[in-house]
Amino acid sequence: MKIDTEIRHVTKPGANLFLELGFTPDEAKRLQAASRKQINDTRLLKKQLMGELSGWIAKHDLKQAEAAEILMVSRPRVSDVVNQKTAKFTIDTLVEMLSRAGKPVRLIIS
Repeated sequence: MKIDTEIRHVTKPGANLFLELGFTPDEAKRLQAASRKQINDTRLLKKQLMGELSGWIAKHDLKQAEAAEILMVSRPRVSDVVNQKTAKFTIDTLVEMLSRAGKPVRLIIS
C-alpha cells in the first residue's frame, strides 16, 4: 500500500486560513481575530505561570538542576521555563510544575 504524501495546497504566511477554508470574508476576519486573541491570551497565561516558577527558583536560590529534581523534569525543561519558551509547554504542565513547587494554582474567572 502506497501512502499519499503529495502536497496539494500551501497556505502562505499571513494569509487568512479561514478565508481559504471557504468562510465569507467577514466571517473569516472575525474568526481570525478570535483565533489570534485566544492564542495571545494563552501565551500570556503561560508567561504568568512561567514567571511564578522562575520567581520560586530565584527565591529559593536553586540551580536549574536542583529545580529540575524538585519539579521532576529535566534541567533543559527548567531552562525553557526560565527563558519563557511558551510554545514548549501546555498550561497543564506548568500548573503541575507549580503544584510540585508547593504553589497550587487557583483559577479566578472575572
